[in-house]
Amino acid sequence: MNEPMLTTYSFWNAFRNCRKACEWRHLRELVPIGRDQALSFGMLIHTCLEMWHGGSGLEAVLDFIDASLPHRSQDESQKSDWHLARAMMTGYAARYPTEDFEIVALEKTFEGRIINPATGACSRSLTLAGKVDGIVRRGREHYILEHKTASQVDADYLEKLWTDLQITLYAHYIEQTLGIKIAGVIYNVLVKAKLQQGKGETEAEFEARRAELLAKSKTGKSSATRKLPESDEAFQARLAAKYAEPEMFHREALYISRDQFDAMKSDLWELTQQFLDCRRRDAFYRNTSYCFANHRTCAYFPLCRSNGGENVIANFYETKPPHEELRTDSDIPTAHKEAF
Repeated sequence: MNEPMLTTYSFWNAFRNCRKACEWRHLRELVPIGRDQALSFGMLIHTCLEMWHGGSGLEAVLDFIDASLPHRSQDESQKSDWHLARAMMTGYAARYPTEDFEIVALEKTFEGRIINPATGACSRSLTLAGKVDGIVRRGREHYILEHKTASQVDADYLEKLWTDLQITLYAHYIEQTLGIKIAGVIYNVLVKAKLQQGKGETEAEFEARRAELLAKSKTGKSSATRKLPESDEAFQARLAAKYAEPEMFHREALYISRDQFDAMKSDLWELTQQFLDCRRRDAFYRNTSYCFANHRTCAYFPLCRSNGGENVIANFYETKPPHEELRTDSDIPTAHKEAF
């Protein structure tokens, strides 16, 4: 008998959003060639937070950021990430020098069976696995610790947190596989500053500005000087001031009800049946309303537009195993990682 297929929250989220995108990524194992800067930055900060909560000092965290972005002097995106990550983690260490919770586990993985809630029978075709950022204890209650980076934290952002299927899913499976009751989730939100390092003026830009000022001057003279690029030290100082503002970090604790678990289990089982039907018929339809969702083009839009053209695959995509969230970084220099 074949082993059950491993699935994750990312798998089911992709399937809900667009079944064709799910097929491209999780069955064909295709990803665009290149780097998603937002995703890469989020992964970098997650690792830094794992180090920090694992007992590493700020200096070790900053050294890790330096080592993770070795081409920052030539690569503008790396330099931007470097500035932001260093300022964010320095501000985080100042904001939370001590915690009101106890770390129980970091980057804890789990795997469990998918259950038919009507019969109690296990799926013979699919299993589910995941990894939580952390499990913490406040008093006698256990919580999932979930790190997020966000462009801003407002009422709309906080209101959407209760719809987070991922956390309900993970809380249920943590309870089932580790045997502890999860009271809720602590969302640990770090806001990405929108400040940009000043690039200064080129010689041509300066001369054009100077000519414009001279034309307006009654004396025919101007004291204008060329705007030089902002130094790394000056930009870090501006970022440090920004990350001293209270709204740059936010903690939100939400309780999870047993009713949410029941609804989640029913939804998950229904999704499994839909997926198995799609796989059996080899019919994964496109959700065209998702092609440009969230003000960005779907990573698989060129594939769908070309109907899976081999030239498009060869030139713009590469093969990588799915379920990146289950990856472990054994070489992360954390001081310690507590586990069950």
